[in-house]
Amino acid sequence: MTSTALTSQTRTQALEEMSSGEPLDILVVGGGVTGAGIVLDAVTRGLRVGIVEAQDWGSGTSSRSSKLVHGGLRYLQQLDFKLVFEALHEREHLLDTLAPHLVRPVSFLYPLNKKYVERPYVTAGVGLYDVLARVGARDSAAMPFHRHFTAEGVRKEFPDVKPGAMVGAIKYWDATVDDARLVLALVRTAVQFGAYAASRTRVDRFTKAGDRVDGAVVTDLETGRELTIRARTVIGAAGVWTEETQDRAGAQGGLKVLASKGVHIVVPRERIAGETGVILQTEKSVLFIIPWSRYWIIGTTDTPYHHDLVHPAVTATDIDYIIEHANVILDKPLTRDDIIGTWAGLRPLLQPGTKGGDEAQSTKVSREHTVVEATPGLVTIAGGKLTTYRVMAEDAVDFALGSQRAKEVPSLTDKTPLLGAVGFQTYQRRADKIAAEHGVSRFLVDHLLHRYGALLPELLEMVAEHPDLGRPLEHAPAYLRAEIAYACTHEGALHLEDIMVTRTRLTYEMRRQGRDAVPEIADIAATYLGWDEQRRRDEIAAYEARCEAEDAAAAQYDEDAAAAARGAAAEVTDRTTA
Repeated sequence: MTSTALTSQTRTQALEEMSSGEPLDILVVGGGVTGAGIVLDAVTRGLRVGIVEAQDWGSGTSSRSSKLVHGGLRYLQQLDFKLVFEALHEREHLLDTLAPHLVRPVSFLYPLNKKYVERPYVTAGVGLYDVLARVGARDSAAMPFHRHFTAEGVRKEFPDVKPGAMVGAIKYWDATVDDARLVLALVRTAVQFGAYAASRTRVDRFTKAGDRVDGAVVTDLETGRELTIRARTVIGAAGVWTEETQDRAGAQGGLKVLASKGVHIVVPRERIAGETGVILQTEKSVLFIIPWSRYWIIGTTDTPYHHDLVHPAVTATDIDYIIEHANVILDKPLTRDDIIGTWAGLRPLLQPGTKGGDEAQSTKVSREHTVVEATPGLVTIAGGKLTTYRVMAEDAVDFALGSQRAKEVPSLTDKTPLLGAVGFQTYQRRADKIAAEHGVSRFLVDHLLHRYGALLPELLEMVAEHPDLGRPLEHAPAYLRAEIAYACTHEGALHLEDIMVTRTRLTYEMRRQGRDAVPEIADIAATYLGWDEQRRRDEIAAYEARCEAEDAAAAQYDEDAAAAARGAAAEVTDRTTA
């Protein structure tokens, strides 16, 4: 399957089409997983639709999650069976049909701390979790049933467990997801079907016909050009920026959202001996120890946040909290020296009611997300979580269309595979042969399939045309040079930062945010994005400044001081564009 390339040129063409062509049926504001899901849902209903994002695709909350697709075991404790059922079935859709290359099963140990008393209670909850996942599901898509382990069995599954940390455990299954690439796949799939997409495009204000929103005035942050996009309906999927988006439309009502910060740390895989993940209850949140490729992801925190929404900072306090709670069960305690990367993300916590208190114009879809018409012509959706993005998108488009029209053109996204999904299993079965044919390791083929799925031949074709792209990056050998080129030619990367943060995971999976690999990556990007030497230097300087600001913030124990340190780095578009 040949995909439609997402490039700087197609971005420019999309902006021209959105601003000079016929009005859009729907303009989506916000390029996270919810907005990307909405644009795909709308275009597959035959609508003329576009999406704009002020930063890079998925660069906010959607690339800074715990990277899990899960039902939410803790919601069973709250007796929210409907929510868990919905999330588990969305997990199955992703694993089986929509994005099997990006979503993979992962097991977790649920520790038991009291003999006899705790096991029946936890078994009932995890057993119900398994049953809810199977109700109406295909057998082939279902996860394995949970298993019981004694303390001795736990040590075999997770050898680095601290003696006495648990008396046993129950092993259950969920899934991991490459969250940033899921967003990218959603956007690219929507564009493949005819949607218009433009990143680095900021909404400055909304236009109105009378009292009704009928479009938006946007700024192309790459050129500084101001454009007007007309649309019959605008859907705001702005996450923690929800209230700001509503205010720009002069909405008296709308949704109320608070930001909560969640931090994760990354440590090398060899640092912890174990083949399964662990879930821990803390006084503030849930802490996951997640096996991921060549490393472990550990998090998260849950703290109120009132600073810069674009660049939440990891603090020394956050790091100490995670280390302290992980070390409760680790026989070889972690230290700061073990950490190779960190990230902070913001959860948009939906507050009860609406800003104007007018419940008649809102639809409470679940305890997790709500759709409301904040002001005529502007539909807003907020809340929810990554796992249920597709349901959220369907609900938002249904709301925008109205019940009658939504019935006439129902959503198709539950059976619309994302780019890279169709044929993925076939390429998996041929992985050994592909590795032999191209003289690479099976591990590398698995890495490429997990990132690109059935689009792998597009990368191999690039290597065939330019053999030097088949070499690993000198200072980041887990990646091929072709992956950097592909990010520029097919995945819409506009800046070095886009490549380091969302097209790859180098910013947090290598020490020093992958800076040792930056010169080589910048050289490749310059070739495929047409940068001159000055632009190349500016891109490197912008990324270096970002990294230095993150390092300075992580040395601070105070949130205010950390936010000030992170804010010292200018936006990449301010440093690299005229």
